[in-house]
Amino acid sequence: MRGSGVLERVRGIDRVLVDESVRDSALARRVGQRLAGLGLDPSWEVVPDGSLEPAPGQGQLLRLKRFRGRFLRFCPGTRNYRCCGYRIIHIGENCPLSCSYCILKAYFQDQALRVWANQEDLFAELDRAFGAQKARRFRVGTGEFTDSLALEALTGYSQDLVGFLGAHPNVCLELKTKVADLSFMDAVPRPDRVLPAWSLNSPDIWASEEPGSASLEERLDAARTCARAGFRVCLHFDPIILYPGWEQGYARTVDMIFDYLRPEDVAYLSLGSFRFMPRLKAAMLCNSPDATYVYGEFAPGLDGKMRLLRPLRARQLKFVADRLRSRGLDRQIYLCMESDEVWRAVLGRTPPSPGGLAGLLMDLAFGGSGA
Repeated sequence: MRGSGVLERVRGIDRVLVDESVRDSALARRVGQRLAGLGLDPSWEVVPDGSLEPAPGQGQLLRLKRFRGRFLRFCPGTRNYRCCGYRIIHIGENCPLSCSYCILKAYFQDQALRVWANQEDLFAELDRAFGAQKARRFRVGTGEFTDSLALEALTGYSQDLVGFLGAHPNVCLELKTKVADLSFMDAVPRPDRVLPAWSLNSPDIWASEEPGSASLEERLDAARTCARAGFRVCLHFDPIILYPGWEQGYARTVDMIFDYLRPEDVAYLSLGSFRFMPRLKAAMLCNSPDATYVYGEFAPGLDGKMRLLRPLRARQLKFVADRLRSRGLDRQIYLCMESDEVWRAVLGRTPPSPGGLAGLLMDLAFGGSGA
């Protein structure tokens, strides 16, 4: 369980580039040792910091890089929709999974896997931010520009991060993933400050659109393992996709949740309709030509993304929400990047004031009732 599917995710790595300044970093040494331990022997090249990467080839490139930007940043939401107030800890870019709808295909023009190897700079920045405001709570996560755990077996990044954050009880870290690697658990000093999180979809979408990811059963079994160890978990139905038979598919996944988890095991659960930057469509047509759902009834939203027409997405979101509520989840449910009109149509409420959605999720993350 704790290393499930490792080889499938990293076997394609045939070249590793390491920035000169981080060639002797703890992370670079660890990656080299773990690749060898898995029986993999990609070419390994030390390159000048800031050098360009080669054009994509047949295999997978892994770049261990010195990152010179800000590690801690705000989620790129928009004021036109309810934003959850999530803070991003930026640990790398791109993902070894191949989900057809992945927004990273619009963010990045190549598939190179990049991992920031200058962890001492990361931890120094986080220590300044969290240590200077010890009375302030932070809800952070690493799953915005990469899967939080897909490369964990090589990098051990989440193990390092949860160990570091043990000294900052004002921080709650969410690890969002589609794999079942639980190796981070052994390094967690406080399970109440780490939220393992899994994206979920219908069985049909998993089978056709999420190659390389753990099965829904594996994800929920991993969630149950965490819950039994004292963690609360997060679940994310995002994106919910419109396709023939979607009602039966999403009903099946909702029912599966309660085969593995109790409502009280879930800190919060998001629902989000499939939405995409216009340039993602071209990438999907190239990489996933069978993903016909992209031809649905979409219109530009206030954030510039293409969104399913409001009545259609409200119907889908309400269907999933109602089924979850019938099984005991309610206050933990929130909508990702939706207007108050859709909140009222789907849940019959809008986030409470003061604090709005960000305040509600902060309370839930730190174990409050959210009332």
